[in-house]
Amino acid sequence: MAKKEASTENGFSFTRSASSNARNGLARIQTHTNTPEVCHDDSTPPVRAQTIHDLHSLQKKKSSAPSTPITSSSATSPFSTILEEERQRLQLQSISASLASLTRETGPKVVRGDPASKVVTHHHHDHHYITPTFDASDSALKFTHVLYNLSPAELYEQAIKYEKGSFITATGALATLSGAKTGRSPRDKRVVKDESTEHDLWWGKGSPNIEMDEHTFLINRERAVDYLNSLEKVFVNDQFLNWDPEHRIKVRIVSARAYHSLFMHNMCIRPTPEELEEFGTPDFTIYNAGQFPCNRYTHHMTSSTSIDINIARKEMVILGTQYAGEMKKGLFSVMHYLMPKRNILSLHSGCNMGKNGDVALFFGLSGTGKTTLSTDHNRYLIGDDEHCWSENGVSNIEGGCYAKCVDLSREKEPDIWNAIKFGTVVENVVFDEHTREVDFSDKSVTENTRAAYPIEYIPNAKIPCVAPHPKNVILLACDAFGVLPPVSKLSLAQTMYHFISGYTALVAGTEDGIKEPQATFSACFGAAFIMMHPTKYAAMLAEKMQKHGATGWLVNTGWSGGRYGVGNRIKLAYTRKIIDAIHSGSLLNSEYTKTEVFGLEIPTAIEGVPSEILDPVNTWADKKAYQDTLLKLASLFKKNFNGFISYKIGTDQSLTEEILAAGPTL
Repeated sequence: MAKKEASTENGFSFTRSASSNARNGLARIQTHTNTPEVCHDDSTPPVRAQTIHDLHSLQKKKSSAPSTPITSSSATSPFSTILEEERQRLQLQSISASLASLTRETGPKVVRGDPASKVVTHHHHDHHYITPTFDASDSALKFTHVLYNLSPAELYEQAIKYEKGSFITATGALATLSGAKTGRSPRDKRVVKDESTEHDLWWGKGSPNIEMDEHTFLINRERAVDYLNSLEKVFVNDQFLNWDPEHRIKVRIVSARAYHSLFMHNMCIRPTPEELEEFGTPDFTIYNAGQFPCNRYTHHMTSSTSIDINIARKEMVILGTQYAGEMKKGLFSVMHYLMPKRNILSLHSGCNMGKNGDVALFFGLSGTGKTTLSTDHNRYLIGDDEHCWSENGVSNIEGGCYAKCVDLSREKEPDIWNAIKFGTVVENVVFDEHTREVDFSDKSVTENTRAAYPIEYIPNAKIPCVAPHPKNVILLACDAFGVLPPVSKLSLAQTMYHFISGYTALVAGTEDGIKEPQATFSACFGAAFIMMHPTKYAAMLAEKMQKHGATGWLVNTGWSGGRYGVGNRIKLAYTRKIIDAIHSGSLLNSEYTKTEVFGLEIPTAIEGVPSEILDPVNTWADKKAYQDTLLKLASLFKKNFNGFISYKIGTDQSLTEEILAAGPTL
């Protein structure tokens, strides 16, 4: 027999076998049961989970019900006096009704939650097997899973798991792709023409509203709803438009992509849990089936893309484009119809407010400096793009910002740069494959790269985004012809004239390198989104300016001393001094002279701005060239304005002589 040796060391009994030592030199280890020391710590209580799935389910704490009591003012709410289970049942019933087929008159069976997280436990001979559930594809039998008002973190997970082209960038933003369409498709936007809209809306030449009939809309709606109902899951956002609680609009967005849901989470106003309790039926619904094309053989269709608005049904359908901006601007168009009906002016403008409560509106087309000049660290930001002016003052329509990213830099736009972080959606940007650092100068996908983020990501944003009545209305023009003054004080009639005109100038290249300016006119500085005739909005603007004592200004951020290629662009530092003088009120007290042709009142002196540039004729070496260019621009203004002369405004059925006289004279 082999000889055994025993020894005790640190609470372990080592029993050595001579034969085993001979084989491998290892000793068997036995633990003394009576020793106080142990070789592992098993004193903590066991995990409560019985399975891996149970363990994962413990990781996520269930959301608690809102504890804020519902005020007595909401006593009439359909959700105010019912239990949580009943409230959720009614909420799903409402969503099912939204997705109802009009031909079959039924909505899908809807349940809350991600189908990937649903499990069924099978019992077989005392063994439990857990398998994920999935729905049959038969639309009459399957459930549609509703992912309702998910948080940004949840939407990140959905996008990264299920949407190809979704990545987290180095700063934490979600990078996505919008597919083949990287911008809006204005020629594919349609509005149903019915008994009401036929008389209310602006139709015909120059109008952005292309008509369609009710039947065609319903065909497209059915196509979109059938597509959404065929999916395993859809995303539903219930949110608000307009920060003024007295005039806010409830919107529901039904979409197939987490990217679209996160985009609208950022761009619309986010309800509190208490506000969702009493949300009820939405005032307007978007069906975003953008991955699915329209039927090109359907009447009015000119491509596989169709964006359709039905005012009477309070619905919008998107087919054949995944560009998220269609939802934002589609709702803006709707607000351009709904708000004037309430005698509230909808505006495509930026807005900020000084520390003393003075408010300024900024209108301007692309490249005029609207974003740069309305973003002022010494003033509160109310909003960068869409506003309402009601009897209560100015309010932002949106809950976020949709900023251009092309050539973005920390130095030029620090607020936007710093806003591109977790929660922000960046569209169609290019980033380093390894570091995920975004290269904002890379236009490989498109020049129209964008970032959508909540407005509270801007440090000086005023929350809630409401302000008193404006003191100043600033119309911005980048005049590449170089004949408009850096700043002009406008009469009320001139403000209406230039607001309706919506002028700026673009610069186009030629083969030999010489650049020729091209005048661009966009009525109300946003013709693509207005629903009624421009004179309707202009008349409302004049009425509100007159009532609240606001002053109109025309500010040229373009060229001086010659057109583009000859003169120089007015320095941003000078423009900022001009804007500061407008904000402070000091510019109202200046002495003024009047220019020829356009009849603009220009100040003779502004602190910090060279006096010689205030009258553009002084900066041109060739006076005849100045006169010729001035008359050329004036003729372009007149030609553009001829399209508005025969339209109604006020009660006199035509543009007043005063507004016509406010334009240039040849």
